[in-house]
Amino acid sequence: MLALNPQVPIYLHTGPVDMRKSFDGLFGIIKSDLGTDARQGGLFIFLNLRCNRIKILYWDSDGLAIWMKRLERGCFQRPLRTSDGKHIVVPPSELQSILAGIDLRTVKHRQRYVAPPLPTQQRAS
Repeated sequence: MLALNPQVPIYLHTGPVDMRKSFDGLFGIIKSDLGTDARQGGLFIFLNLRCNRIKILYWDSDGLAIWMKRLERGCFQRPLRTSDGKHIVVPPSELQSILAGIDLRTVKHRQRYVAPPLPTQQRAS
């Protein structure tokens, strides 16, 4: 299982991806569709059409790394929300649920406190 840092952004590519793509192909998708560079940090998730394979690409301090899983039976569930773009941001708990095979339609999130944004300090001129 992956150890996830809540400070690292997690992006899920919304369309199906050919799982024959490796480092350069997935890096190109990130660059063209998301408009960012994987070396800046983050986890980038890709699913195939049948949703029985998943790849996670990330920068590992000195090179790209891929984590991959193939299911023998069943499929991964894409998040239920839609996106205007080609990627959506996924919280770590949702990624863990996807990997564990939890049905996202039956998950009920309880209300939690959300801290208000901190006021910005004005500089003295």
